[in-house]
Amino acid sequence: MEFKDRLQTRMKALGLTAADIIKLTGVSKGTVSFWVNGKNGATGKNLLSLANVLRCAPEWLTDGRNPPDTEPEPRSNATMLGPISVWDDDTPLDDDEVYVPFLKEVELSAGSGRTVIEKSSSRKLRFGKQTLRNQGVQFDQAVCVTVHGNSMEPVLPDGSTVGVDRACTAVKDGKMYAIDHGGELRVKTLYRMPGGGLRFRSFNQDEHPDEEYTAQQLAESGISVLGKVFWYSVLL
Repeated sequence: MEFKDRLQTRMKALGLTAADIIKLTGVSKGTVSFWVNGKNGATGKNLLSLANVLRCAPEWLTDGRNPPDTEPEPRSNATMLGPISVWDDDTPLDDDEVYVPFLKEVELSAGSGRTVIEKSSSRKLRFGKQTLRNQGVQFDQAVCVTVHGNSMEPVLPDGSTVGVDRACTAVKDGKMYAIDHGGELRVKTLYRMPGGGLRFRSFNQDEHPDEEYTAQQLAESGISVLGKVFWYSVLL
């Protein structure tokens, strides 16, 4: 399969037309026509935008790696009303909105180097209730996490924000999860291994090769799955 074949297959699976791709990615009609007809493929920011709309990995579109599920998850009907921004406790909510708190690393004692993960008391994002319902996320189980470093580039650049469903900790191969790694917040694509182990995979595999942990190593290292990533934003 070529780029155009994977693009057309995913569009069909999601029920999207070329007009939908133009509207959702913001690229021109001519560009989408070139993609669909195989004259060229998407690159750079356009590739990331297209992969986000198609809910698949950018590398799957370009060369077939990390294919998406056969049956895509339901698409959110959330509407972008403006730039995503952080709100404080004094900002009133609309009737159809909820606050979703951020998780943060907190040092246990000065200079100890030991950290635990807690909810922030002030930093929050607004989410529409319908958006969370469409993703099957209970309001009180949603949290946000900030991605640090370049291990998940180009999909999640340093400083990106992800939404995490804390009720969904059962690992499904190839999905992104937030992880508590001994008090360090991490976001990785996970794969199950025999005997209860896990493989951590980064998108930037040139600099960050796979990490493999047995069930015993997971326990000894204080590694636990916090929840599945159901939403992300690369607006920095």
